[in-house]
Amino acid sequence: MNTLNGPGDILPLAASRYGEKPALVTATRTLTFAELDDLSSRAATGLRRRGITPGQPVSLYGPNSWQWIVAYHAILRAGAVVNPVNVMLTPPEVAFVLNDCQAAAVLTTADRLPELRELASELPHLRCSLALDGTGDDAFSQLFAEEPLEPSTPVDPAALSTIGYTSGTTGHPKGAMQSHRAVLLNCALTATMHGRTSSDVIVSALPAPHVYGNVVVNGTLLAGGTVVLMERFAADQALALIAEHKATMFEGVPAMYSMMLADPALADAELSSLTRCTVGGQTIAESTIEAWETRSGAQLIELWGMTEISGLGTTHAIHAPSVHGSIGVSLPGVEVRIADLDDVTRDAPVGEPGELMIRGPLVMMGYFGRPAETKEAIEPDGWLHTGDIAHVDNTGHFFVVDRRKDLIITAGYNVYPAEIERVISEHPSVAMVGVGAVPDDVKGELACAYIVRRPGAQVTEEEIADFTHDRLAAYKRPRQVVFVSSLPTTSSGKIMRRKLAEAPHEQA
Repeated sequence: MNTLNGPGDILPLAASRYGEKPALVTATRTLTFAELDDLSSRAATGLRRRGITPGQPVSLYGPNSWQWIVAYHAILRAGAVVNPVNVMLTPPEVAFVLNDCQAAAVLTTADRLPELRELASELPHLRCSLALDGTGDDAFSQLFAEEPLEPSTPVDPAALSTIGYTSGTTGHPKGAMQSHRAVLLNCALTATMHGRTSSDVIVSALPAPHVYGNVVVNGTLLAGGTVVLMERFAADQALALIAEHKATMFEGVPAMYSMMLADPALADAELSSLTRCTVGGQTIAESTIEAWETRSGAQLIELWGMTEISGLGTTHAIHAPSVHGSIGVSLPGVEVRIADLDDVTRDAPVGEPGELMIRGPLVMMGYFGRPAETKEAIEPDGWLHTGDIAHVDNTGHFFVVDRRKDLIITAGYNVYPAEIERVISEHPSVAMVGVGAVPDDVKGELACAYIVRRPGAQVTEEEIADFTHDRLAAYKRPRQVVFVSSLPTTSSGKIMRRKLAEAPHEQA
């Protein structure tokens, strides 16, 4: 019987159970479980022969592709530590990450390889660089000529498996160290809560380096399901893939659902195969949830997670009553609480906002090479600060209010952008909205709403003001409205509130 000690054990076990069943579908290639297992084993041998030793970090920097998934498992099966890198980072930013985690190798795309090699002088630990999509001597595919890796000594579940870097919105990113146990448990517990089985077909455009994307892919493979992986999100393509593959699940962030609901292709889209969908990464308007559930006929399951816990921390069980607006309950074996904003040792009263905190086997081992930041993030009794403001009801369901760092303080009042976004999203002419702070000489900060109108809609600033008048307290209402053609987003599709002022204005 196969044993699961970490994410590197997922493919061997799945291949023994599901063999020739399709495991991964991309625009360029479809791979069975047996093929995925074989290719990752061969690539693991190749990495070892190129000098990669157990415990060394190997960086993975590229867009969603079948090669990325093979490389992820190859790194782990070689006994190395995987460092998934945000594909939106520039070469100098990537160089910082590689240098910070002391990467011994980098696997990237052919077009990015020359730039990284130019930075080699800044990367003293780097000894190997390969092109995931290359064809020459430095091609990742050269590793497939190796003989499959012999079964190795079982990994220690408590050992380091992954160094995942935070977004770094307030400075240099930090590398969250994740154990084999944490990553595997997150995949397994998420799959259980969402009822994944071998009959599932999942469509996703979530970036593979992101913890949400990783859990979606590997949790599905663990259950024997098929992953249809998009290189990048496009609303019309996502709708077409759901129909083509008779997908049972679509998984994404709020912006993806807003874009699909606003896309003209939705009118003729065949979504009847969907049985449930998931949404995370940011708060989502209940009106968006209801619109998607009405159109698709599938439950939209909210979730919450972060890099520092290898993925999810809360979500809803598939057969439990749906509670719209809630990020759900804690995963099995995980503790979640709402701490008083002024005294972390005390719980906030039920229904009152406080900081969401989490403790248990999913919590990171710490930030790589940053003991001071680790001490600041994790309390002595193991509780991890998440930086999210939330509250809990008397049934144990958690509700995220907003990110603590996104808080807008207007004349001494706390204003949460997500609350304003939820209200404005309900307007029938609004496709997407992001709210950020703008400076004000009198009140310190004011809320500004950046709105993408639905195609053909002519909603005005005055109409938005009227719409919010009876729905928001006076101090919460946006004092400015800007109509834009698009909103700045991260690689995973989250709205970047700190860059809203740079959004391209709608042309008159």
